[in-house]
Amino acid sequence: MRIASVLAVGGLVLSAAACGEAPEDDNSAGSGDKKYSACMVTDVGGIDDKSFNTSAWKGLEEAKKANGKIDIKYVASKAEADYEVNLTQYVNQKCDFILAVGGLMGDATSKIAKANPNQQFGIVDAKTAESNVYPMQFDTAQAGFLAGYLAAGMTKTGTVGTYGALPIPPVTIFMDGYTDGVAHFNKTKGKTVKAIGWDKATQKGSFTNSFEKQDEGKKVSDTLVAQNADIIMPVAGGAGLGTTAAAKASGGKYSAIWVDVDGCESTSDCSAILTTVEKNIPDAVKEAVVKASNGEKLSPTPGYLGNLSNNGVGLAPYHEFDSKVPAELKAEIDKLKADIAAGTVPVTSAAQPK
Repeated sequence: MRIASVLAVGGLVLSAAACGEAPEDDNSAGSGDKKYSACMVTDVGGIDDKSFNTSAWKGLEEAKKANGKIDIKYVASKAEADYEVNLTQYVNQKCDFILAVGGLMGDATSKIAKANPNQQFGIVDAKTAESNVYPMQFDTAQAGFLAGYLAAGMTKTGTVGTYGALPIPPVTIFMDGYTDGVAHFNKTKGKTVKAIGWDKATQKGSFTNSFEKQDEGKKVSDTLVAQNADIIMPVAGGAGLGTTAAAKASGGKYSAIWVDVDGCESTSDCSAILTTVEKNIPDAVKEAVVKASNGEKLSPTPGYLGNLSNNGVGLAPYHEFDSKVPAELKAEIDKLKADIAAGTVPVTSAAQPK
């Protein structure tokens, strides 16, 4: 079902001049070798969202390092109205591989792919019916479960929180796993840690309605902190930076758990980030583009599904919190990871990729 955007519709990105193109080294100049062009359309968070757009771009950069014949570039979508325009722009430019980033781009990608059946597309966090769209999806409920267990084991107030950008599957899957991880901790330890900001049973919770607005992220997390939460996991792209910055400024009153890409590598708020629920988007994108550039057929079924067993998702290092996380809790999380990967501890979410 199409999710109506609550974001304001900005100006359309119509020209190559609007593209945020990476500097390109013409490694085949004068050699006659044909370049393979991989062109990325970001979601509204932009290339510097410190989250899934940033991760996907890193994957393209790694693909270029692996194969010097690969040329890469991107265009940033300012609003949902830009999706079809930007995808069509790259079809017209005859890009060999067009990457759409984010679950909100599913409908637009499906439409343009259907109209251009000989064009190879890839999409992060969605799956479409078209055979020329290679899906890259992630069961982040599994890693979110570990984060919830960790948060429950680390809270001093007995309350932890989470919030999202929009109530869409690539967001709520994190929140389902997180709250279930807290519940598993309580069941295992006989504790009563509260998880606020999301109710898995009703699928209702707290949202910023933006992947960009940091002030909205701060506003939502301030509300959670006022309800006694001392660890908060924003699943809101760049909007979540409002939470990490406020947590850093709180002087230890509360901390955050980042998502998608290690917050200690992608943000300046490492001192307030307990860990990150990572999606290994870079490796998934790199592998798809390198294979396609070598002439391999990308099968949309099953496509790519990242989980704990194939390291497609996981928890980042604890970084500055490493000495604060008890050894016993670290061991429990390692064991829980192995049990989830083996299927002995089931993790479920209505938003899990099918």
